[in-house]
Amino acid sequence: MSATRDTVRVELAPGGIAVVTMNRPARSNAIDDAMWEDLRATFRELEVDEDVRCCIIRGEGRNFNAGIDVTSVEGVFGMLGDDAHAPSTSRGGACEGRRRERVLARIERLQDVFTALERIRVPVIAAVRGACYGAGVDLITACDIRLCASDARFCVKEVDLGITADVGTLQRLPSIVGHGAAMDLCLTARVISGEEAKRIGLVSYVCDDVDAQAMALARMLAEKSPLAVRGTKRVLLRQRDNPSVRDGLHYRHAQCGDVDKQ
Repeated sequence: MSATRDTVRVELAPGGIAVVTMNRPARSNAIDDAMWEDLRATFRELEVDEDVRCCIIRGEGRNFNAGIDVTSVEGVFGMLGDDAHAPSTSRGGACEGRRRERVLARIERLQDVFTALERIRVPVIAAVRGACYGAGVDLITACDIRLCASDARFCVKEVDLGITADVGTLQRLPSIVGHGAAMDLCLTARVISGEEAKRIGLVSYVCDDVDAQAMALARMLAEKSPLAVRGTKRVLLRQRDNPSVRDGLHYRHAQCGDVDKQ
């Protein structure tokens, strides 16, 4: 797999390692509407590409991802479908119900972009340098393993923008760092360092060269049994969402033949 889109570049390294690079360095890789669609298309291709054994997600330039591109208030509302083009009722004026329905559909579409990372059967590694804010945190919490450089900074920024995070952080972060730490980060919107991120479990490693470390980890994972890796990822994600040991053991037993024959 190798492709270059307007905002996302994909390269297939030896050993079946897909390196996905968000490519808007002048905007710190902030996600605009074009990048949402490029990420969607890229992750869909990775879902079905049987040549890929592991995936790395990184950002071009100094920062991993600065969140949703908030160049203008109009742009933010436009991305959510909350623009001035709402359908009119027969009596004239905007239809509030249809506007809300359109906003909901747009949010669900954005949510699915990152949820697709969990549908990719191979391990997905986030390699973070510099800023990882807002939607950047949404993205990495949907990844399987997170590494960062010593200059990395993390922030769940949404409350400072007057909105509630709605693309996955509030759902995934507590299972990664715990309820208390998630409350702290999401309510205060404070910036934390890579070292604190490692201390609370948001990242596994703080690296001098995060790209090199991510590639070394990806190569190690790519050499393992793809059947065992896929089955392990599937069962762990299922256990996260359904945290019952008894049900999890039953699921593993019921899925044993299906998982191990893939």
